[in-house]
Amino acid sequence: MTWALKRQILYILVFLLFFGLFGFLIIYPHFNKPPTCFDGRQNGTEAGVDCGGSCVKACTFETDEVSVLWARSFMVVPGRYNAVAYLENHNKNLAVDKIKYQFRFADKDNIYLGRREGVAFIPPGRNFAIFERGVELGNSEPVYTTFSFTETPNWISVSNTKINQLQILVSDINLENETTSPRLSAVLKNSSLFNIPDVSVVAILYDAKHNAISASSTYLDELAGEEEKIINFTWPLPFNGKTVIREILPAYNIFKVNLK
Repeated sequence: MTWALKRQILYILVFLLFFGLFGFLIIYPHFNKPPTCFDGRQNGTEAGVDCGGSCVKACTFETDEVSVLWARSFMVVPGRYNAVAYLENHNKNLAVDKIKYQFRFADKDNIYLGRREGVAFIPPGRNFAIFERGVELGNSEPVYTTFSFTETPNWISVSNTKINQLQILVSDINLENETTSPRLSAVLKNSSLFNIPDVSVVAILYDAKHNAISASSTYLDELAGEEEKIINFTWPLPFNGKTVIREILPAYNIFKVNLK
């Protein structure tokens, strides 16, 4: 083998080694990426695919279903109803930012009357209500009302710090004109230092046997830090029964609150 040929072979080997090393440096990171919660694989500390462990998204198999404690329709005026679902989230530190739902209505013979669909959020670890205003069913009476979520919830972890800091207190609940044109008032107070936007409030009235006899809702664009506001609910007709218990349920989407 001549010296010139040996030199050519050496140059080729150096060339191949250089580009082999260069290619390795480019390709290796693609095959050795650190695990993330968005890579479509179960890796790292995850309990499932991109969920559980250190991921903020919880795996469905780690969560409890939301309980529908009851769902009912309350007449506002003949032919027009408000629908309410009373729910319980058993997941203490988990919430849902957005989920679709539906109410379905049937008469006394269980004949389907219609449905109402919407989008809601699920607050972490407590009872809450979903309210649909002004359901029109003509001359039919919705004796049976059912409620269900129409998609799988996307559960997201919420820190104890955020949950404990963001509290809305209810006080001074007062009901007037119960036998004519009822009016219910109360005071809401944001006990935190942070602004809470889009506060929905549902009022539910019960008789002595804890049967819900009517409900209404109102809405606040924002409840500023340490702010108090008076809220009011009105009904055009008297209730069908004597009110003994008055429950007011404020709710807000915890993911919309910025702790800064």
